[in-house]
Amino acid sequence: MRIIIVEDEQRARRGLKSLIQTVSDDCEVVADAADGQKALELIRKCKPEVVFTDIKMPYMNGLDLIREVRKENQNVKFVIVSAYEEFEFARQAISLGVTDYLVKPLIMDDVEQVISNITKKEEEASRDEQKENCHPLIRKSLKIIEREYASQLSQKELASRLGITAEYFCNLFAKEMNESFVKYLKRYRVDVAKTLLIQSGESRDDIAYKVGYTDTKYFAKVFRDVTGKTITEYVLENMV
Repeated sequence: MRIIIVEDEQRARRGLKSLIQTVSDDCEVVADAADGQKALELIRKCKPEVVFTDIKMPYMNGLDLIREVRKENQNVKFVIVSAYEEFEFARQAISLGVTDYLVKPLIMDDVEQVISNITKKEEEASRDEQKENCHPLIRKSLKIIEREYASQLSQKELASRLGITAEYFCNLFAKEMNESFVKYLKRYRVDVAKTLLIQSGESRDDIAYKVGYTDTKYFAKVFRDVTGKTITEYVLENMV
């Protein structure tokens, strides 16, 4: 993820850059600027995915910077970092489609959560685009998975319902989705389980059954394999 930092205080720029680099190895701070005017030039040149910007700066403030970039229809996500937790700033930020609004002083958890949310949304958008552009038979299979993920779905059964051989379905699915049917189904079930764990208030055993697992210990293993976290770790990190 390519990032530009726009902040008129040099110490704050360095601090935010350090936080970003600590949070994720996938993030690269490609440039920084002390004012919105210079930042606009850098955005045009460097084509970042994300810009962290202060609001009150010389020459061009953060909100005007966002307006100029929006006029040019550049696909850039903005995160405002400001010492001013003012309603009017927040209102204007929302109207400009800002991804997040952080109040100084920043802590690592703030930055980590923002980057995690952006990454998740990008992955979801990429998967949605992939679904739209894939083979018609695979689109049909994905719709079946969305409806029947909790049942005992198998490649053989899906292939039969689609009128093709299991071998052809296996190869076609892997080619179109860049992962096997088995791995996709596991990830889909875990994504549903993650939402239920935070929002439903149901027991972990009930959630396991709801997403297609009769063996709760196996479900816990699959969850950890997919997310890199235990169920307990995930719940504790995401409970508000």
